[in-house]
Amino acid sequence: MISLNRTTFLTQMGVSGACSTSSGTGRRHPVSLKVVSMDSNGRAGDRSGSVVVENSTMNEIAKAPSPVVEVEPKSTASSWAQDAYVDDSAAATEEQIMTPWSVSVASGYNLLRDPRHNKGLAFTEKERDAHYLRGLLPPAVVAQNIQVKKMLHNIRQYQVPLQKYMAMMDLQERNEKLFYNLLINHVEELLPVVYTPTVGEACQKYGSIFRQPQGLYISLKEKGRILEVLRNWPEKNIQVIVVTDGERILGLGDLGCQGMGIPVGKLSLYTALGGVFPSACLPVTIDVGTNNEELLNDEFYIGLRQKRATGQEYAELIDEFMTAVKQCYGEKLLIQFEDFANHNAFDLLAKYGATHLVFNDDIQGTASVVLAGLIAALKFVGGSLADHRFLFLGAGEAGTGIAELIALEISKQTNAPMEETRKNIWLVDSKGLIVSSRKDTLQHFKKPWAHEHKPISKLIDAVKEIKPTVLIGTSGVGRTFTKEVVETMASINEKPIILSLSNPTSQSECTAEEAYKWSQGRAIFASGSPFDPVNYKGKTFVPGQANNAYIFPGLGLGLIMSGTIRVHDDMLLAASEALASQVTQDDYNKGLIYPPFTNIRKISAHIAASVAAKAYELGLATRHPQPKDLVKYAESCMYSPSYQNYR
Repeated sequence: MISLNRTTFLTQMGVSGACSTSSGTGRRHPVSLKVVSMDSNGRAGDRSGSVVVENSTMNEIAKAPSPVVEVEPKSTASSWAQDAYVDDSAAATEEQIMTPWSVSVASGYNLLRDPRHNKGLAFTEKERDAHYLRGLLPPAVVAQNIQVKKMLHNIRQYQVPLQKYMAMMDLQERNEKLFYNLLINHVEELLPVVYTPTVGEACQKYGSIFRQPQGLYISLKEKGRILEVLRNWPEKNIQVIVVTDGERILGLGDLGCQGMGIPVGKLSLYTALGGVFPSACLPVTIDVGTNNEELLNDEFYIGLRQKRATGQEYAELIDEFMTAVKQCYGEKLLIQFEDFANHNAFDLLAKYGATHLVFNDDIQGTASVVLAGLIAALKFVGGSLADHRFLFLGAGEAGTGIAELIALEISKQTNAPMEETRKNIWLVDSKGLIVSSRKDTLQHFKKPWAHEHKPISKLIDAVKEIKPTVLIGTSGVGRTFTKEVVETMASINEKPIILSLSNPTSQSECTAEEAYKWSQGRAIFASGSPFDPVNYKGKTFVPGQANNAYIFPGLGLGLIMSGTIRVHDDMLLAASEALASQVTQDDYNKGLIYPPFTNIRKISAHIAASVAAKAYELGLATRHPQPKDLVKYAESCMYSPSYQNYR
């Protein structure tokens, strides 16, 4: 048995000091260590012929900064140039217990299969020699910008959006920096591929297209062991978790465990649009079963094959999860709830908002991005928010969340109480207009919107009665803004504001073409999913997209960089105002109420700065002193997808 102490081990790794990772030249030292498990004495490996690292060495390396490149180990202490996995299985019988372990140093074949550090053909001649890559790559050295050009060309060859999605996911698993470089530089084209609307179809077919796990799955089987499960995740410095239980995926309903596509997609946008480091992001799906019979009978379904757990069993699992993540990752961990059903979403936000840094994108993120669009739309229609009447189709998480934030913004502008500002906001649900005579049968989150009025069952009748200046769709039901509805809005208003927000595209309340055509080109329109520009009577209209991706990446970055410990509604208002301020006159000239996504990192930096400033003002920030220029500081905190040079 070969035993390596700290000095010997680090010398063999080519490192001086406690796992130093950079040299004076600024180039990275590609050193890493992985241990699958240790023996009872706390040492890696336990059989004759194995390389053993003393526990003190392991502890010191574990405390060192995150290394840059990870590579497989060498079979002897004197030769680290060859790939070897020290396998003791040959010496063990079926009855004997063996220890699976591995030590790794960065080089060779496995470097090409490490997505975080793989550069493909971009490895330089010097790097190919230094890291044993000769012969493992074709001779050409290809710059990253050419790789991006090639990948974009390849993705454009696919005609089916799901194929493009799968190609992007494959790239993410193969070459992380190339994936983010491609996404950042072609965000308007690829955002609909990696997120809505394509991610909806991906979740529906997740079991069929599943290749390897991209996040952490916590099911009822892990109840009582969630902290242990969290420790199985290789990254320890987690700053953002996006978690779903899959019960209400977009407008598609209960997709159970296959809802994992949503946290994965959201976190890729945290990195691409907000600059949060990929290693700091953790996608989580909590699997409590599904009530989707089609999935339960699908042989390719990857989740628990049982009906959804509810009540105490569900609450205990969620509570254990929330306690464990705070214990594991600390007070400043941001937890984003995603696509929980209404009956859980509001309760979870209320319960954990006082004890954790939590944010519900369906309730708060949607509200913030819509409020930003409405603030910008005032440029076209004039007046203030208090001068307008709002009618919603849909009274779930998104609808009531938007309504509440609008009421809060008007309250702050006018100093009027919320009870007053709510009176100009009306909601229609599946049973019709929400009015006071229905109050006894309403869910608690709908009750603030039950105003005095006669019952109305149809949307068109509500439009005629309420005479709204703003019509907002969050129903999840496609084509509900009919020709009659849009024409009525246009007859009431010179410039009707129509927001068709339901996702994916198939669930949108109306299309951009319908909104412009039926309003004779007068509508101020935005949607949840993207629509192409529309030509109407010789004029081109560019529809805006009220995409949550404008808000949550910048909001998250602002919370992280300020060390904020709780989310406050004033931070959402600050994010909305920051986003609205980024709409330029050129954007207005095109009829847009949102800025183009091509500038999204700049936009996210401004949102992050506004959110952080509000956190410092409210005394909720913990990172001191406050940076003088928060926008520049936000930009400096952002992840770069450019390749690094390796020693």
